[in-house]
Parts: sequence; C-alpha cells; structure tokens
Amino acid sequence: MNLYVHIPFCPKICPYCSFYKEESGRGRADLFICATLRELERFTAEKNKGLLPAPETIFFGGGTPTALSTPQLERLIIGLRERLDLSHLQEWTIEMNPATVSLEKALLLRSLGVTRVSMGVQSWDNATLAILGRVHSKEQAERSFHILRQAGFDNINLDHIFAAPGQDASLLLATLRRSIALQPEHISAYCLTYEEDTEYLERLHRGDLIRHPELEVELFAMTIQTLEHAGYLQYEISNFAPPGRECRHNLGYWRGVDYLGLGPSAVSTIASSRWRNIRNTNAWMTAVESGVDPADYHEELSPQTRDTERIVFGLRLSEGIPVDVMTSRFAQQIKDLQAEGLAELYNNRLRLTTKGRLLADEIGTLFV
Repeated sequence: MNLYVHIPFCPKICPYCSFYKEESGRGRADLFICATLRELERFTAEKNKGLLPAPETIFFGGGTPTALSTPQLERLIIGLRERLDLSHLQEWTIEMNPATVSLEKALLLRSLGVTRVSMGVQSWDNATLAILGRVHSKEQAERSFHILRQAGFDNINLDHIFAAPGQDASLLLATLRRSIALQPEHISAYCLTYEEDTEYLERLHRGDLIRHPELEVELFAMTIQTLEHAGYLQYEISNFAPPGRECRHNLGYWRGVDYLGLGPSAVSTIASSRWRNIRNTNAWMTAVESGVDPADYHEELSPQTRDTERIVFGLRLSEGIPVDVMTSRFAQQIKDLQAEGLAELYNNRLRLTTKGRLLADEIGTLFV
C-alpha cells in the first residue's frame, strides 16, 4: 500500500500544468490540513483499519506542497505520523518548487522523516523558465539544491521539461549537463504536453504556439543517450536513475500496487475499487468535515481491467512485464511489435526497445 497526499496550493499557476491546483492562501491551507487529517481518519478508524495497512511509501504532490509554511508542514506531517503505522515505510517524497525551499523548511522535513525530494527545476535556462511561467531562476534553483544537501537529503530528483517553446537541442543539452554535474540521485525528463484546461492548449489552438513532433522525438532520444551515458539508466519512459535509486512510490503505480489518495482530486485504487475525490478544495473540505464521502467518481475494476492496466503501465518500465501476464488475446499485438522492432523478449519478459520507448503512449493503446 502506498499513500499519496495532494496539496493543491501553488505560488503561481504555470500555463502548461493540468494538475488540480490553486494559488496559495494561508487561511485555506490551515483548513486544508485539518480536512486532510480528518479524511485519513476515515480509513484509520477502528472499523476500517483493514483498509489501510502500513504504507510502504508516502508522496506529497501537487500543486506545490512546500507552498505550505514550515509550521503548516510540521502540523500536517506530525498529524500523519500520529495516525499511521510507519513501521514499513521505505520512502517519503515531497515535491518542491525551488522558490519555496529554505534551510529551516528542509531541516524540518528531514527531521520528521521525509527521505526524498523531487524539485521542479524544469530548465537551467532563465529564458526557458520565463516562457514556462516558472517563478524561480536557475540561480535560485541551484541554491535550493545545495540547501537540500546541507539539510541532509541524499535522495534528490530533478524534474525537467523538454520541447518547451523556443528550446532547441543545444539548450536542452546544456540543461542536462548542468543537472548531471550536480549529481542528483534521480532525474526526470518529460516532454511538454498540451493538456485540457491549460493556457498552453488555448495558445496552441490559436496558433500562438506550434508543436514540432520530429523535434520532440529528437530531443527525447538525445535525453536518453545523454543521461544513460552519465550513468542514469532509463528505468521508466521519463525517469532515470542509477540502480537502486528508482522512485519506489512511482514504481508502485506502474506495477499496479494499491494506493490511497488524500486531498482534492486525489485518486485511490484499492483491490477492485477506484475512486477520485472532488476537484474543488472548498467542496472537498466541506464533504470531509461533514462526514460525507468526498469522492465524485467510483468505479469497480474487473480482473480484466486490472490486468490490462498492468500491461499498459508495465510496458513503460524498462524491466517490462512477465510474458505469462500477457494473455492469448494479445498474441498478435506482441508479434507485430516484435516484427517492427518496437518490443523484445528478454528473460521471459516483454519489454520495449529504445525505438519502442519513443512511441510508448501509442503502443499502450494497442492493449486497451
């Protein structure tokens, strides 16, 4: 079992971000913390204890979790620790915006058991950061990285975006090399996508922005080559790390582990049940405080659906999936992928080739 906490507050709304978020507000954040702990209690109450075994990983995502003040983070984490059995905890990650990092906050997080930080650097080029609507500079991001090291964090991920408007191969290569020089334990690299309900998608439709699919493929291939040459192995489509430094929490998603999500918009999947919380902080808080189920979507998953999801997400991993998971109904798809050089059999597992990883999303639709 893994636990995810969605903290929706951000110092500024980025024009490309499709996650549920809102601008920070101190009073609302205090109410949010109370509601989060109350929602957790729904699953830790005596009658429901079987629903929430001791989590193996915890992940604070958003939004920007560190948009919360140091006292607010302390109250939230202590509240979780008081309500959870952490005897099996292997990893506790928090996402950070470089503009929200301070030594006081980092020291507190480390002392309360947070073991891993994922920092959204996105680029080491200030012009690109401005285009992406980020509130930090490359200088601030580097200072924040060193603050995290000073606070004792020895497991840091740096997030990157490639194919941003105006970004060419030379700019991306400089960013990758700068991150490699800092020697983080993990690097993520995501192609810019144009999602529903974002300013970037509106601008794309208006013609203000133009996608260049061939350049996206070129930049992705260069990212893989550059990072793997530096010892960061591509263990998932967008994630790179030396052996043993993979993100345990995200591996759980891709391998089909059960997880509980707290907070507005958070999704949970436990056994054959899946539900999603209301994508509205006020409505979610009102439901939780009233003792009403805060989910606005429920689904019962068939064994066939769970198996299909394990295949689709498992193929995103470089380790692939066991051949015996692939049912006979997918035999032709497997043959076709092998014939086109997009997948291969290795140690009784089916995995995508380098060429196949460039087309992972399209390949996944073959099994849905």
